[in-house]
Amino acid sequence: MQKAAAPSGRAWRERYDDLVSEVSRQYRSIPAGATVRLAKGTSNLFRPRSALASPGLDVTAFDGVLEVDPKRRTAQVLGMTTYEHLVDATLPFGLAPMCVPQLRTITLGGAVTGLGIESASFRQGTPHESVLEMDILTGEGEVLTVTGAVDDPNRDLFFGFPNSYGSLGYALRLEIELEPVRPFVELRHVPYASAAAMAEAIAELVASRSFEGRTIDFIDGTVFSTTEQYLTLGFMVDEVPAGLAVSDYTGMGIYYRSIQQRERDVLTIHDYLWRWDTDWFWCSRAFGAQRPLIRRLWPKRRLRSDVYWKLVAFDRRHDVSGKLARLQRKPQREPVVQDIEVPVGRLAEFLDFFHREVGIEPIWVCPLRQRDPSARWPLYEFDADVIYVNVGFWSTVALPATASPDDGLVNRLIEAKVTELDGRKSLYSTAFYDRDTFWSIYGGHEYPMLKKRYDPQGRLLGLYEKVVDRR
Repeated sequence: MQKAAAPSGRAWRERYDDLVSEVSRQYRSIPAGATVRLAKGTSNLFRPRSALASPGLDVTAFDGVLEVDPKRRTAQVLGMTTYEHLVDATLPFGLAPMCVPQLRTITLGGAVTGLGIESASFRQGTPHESVLEMDILTGEGEVLTVTGAVDDPNRDLFFGFPNSYGSLGYALRLEIELEPVRPFVELRHVPYASAAAMAEAIAELVASRSFEGRTIDFIDGTVFSTTEQYLTLGFMVDEVPAGLAVSDYTGMGIYYRSIQQRERDVLTIHDYLWRWDTDWFWCSRAFGAQRPLIRRLWPKRRLRSDVYWKLVAFDRRHDVSGKLARLQRKPQREPVVQDIEVPVGRLAEFLDFFHREVGIEPIWVCPLRQRDPSARWPLYEFDADVIYVNVGFWSTVALPATASPDDGLVNRLIEAKVTELDGRKSLYSTAFYDRDTFWSIYGGHEYPMLKKRYDPQGRLLGLYEKVVDRR
């Protein structure tokens, strides 16, 4: 990779201060007592919310990388910067964020306040674990610089911010760690005949971080059926291995299908990071984008997750799918769009339940482990000694004639099973927990204290109100 010139000094500070002044002015202009929110045209959330009458904060200008410091391996990043823009800024230095979530338009601030995960999470944890410092606009309208330092008077906000989903404040600037990357990623797709065998392999691979004597850089997996599942192991390399050619899954090729078709593969590091985005994992098939004729006609620049998300949002607004189902007298379908985590020792039990009771395929799996065992993130707390596995499934399920999608029949079943298995689920999508169960999982002791300290007037919607009441 060609090295880019490093920016000098703190040249970004003046520009950033102007942005902060403007957003603070906007905050002060919102009437007292009105709910504060962000005015965003796009989102990676999959839970509906009620429209709010109050104006939102225009944070469009908070998308950009202020500085990359290749010596310290850090970056100063505005909170609404998409990972696509972040990666474009860091790769010329031979660097990348420690964890790059799978979709291009996920923002850094969103991944930190709402959590994110990817195939480096077995060694680097989740995005908030590589944050060194944040500027947070709180519900009080103050901009606080917070760190994890023991002498920081606001360190409780630093550790309480992940999984708060904007209910405590918004990240305006984040200083994050970066790691060196190599130009290519060599892949091995290793098959397993059962979920139990795959779970056992995950435990061994995460513990050893090696496969056939080679250090593993990335691990994720794809479950196609009860008897067909693969772990994909990634190894960063400087050159294309002999006998392989660089693959391109941004055109006619479909990445997840290649997992079943070839044992070895190689991608550029850029294309590896976005391998899932072109087809939104496999969800592009719902729009016909995987059919050869349609794919040939579909503009390649439009094979992107944010395009599919807009199509889903349109369908939700106008209930196109529901109306067609009623016209054709087909069963109503419940959206089941979730990511959950369970301990690796309970993975096989969860997948057995899921195949039997839900039936969505394929399924994505991704191991993760807390990077710093001594840290405590109270709103999404893991046992630091346990390897967890994220399980992602994104589709719809046919319902009995007497059920409505709004009932959450299938989603409630999944929630109960995950809780039974000592797991939890990400809150970017629909949730149906009662208050007591919700707060027993998501920091019910610490959250009220954080809310009282950083948003005492309740200018920001509370966490439960946002993700369960969906206000």
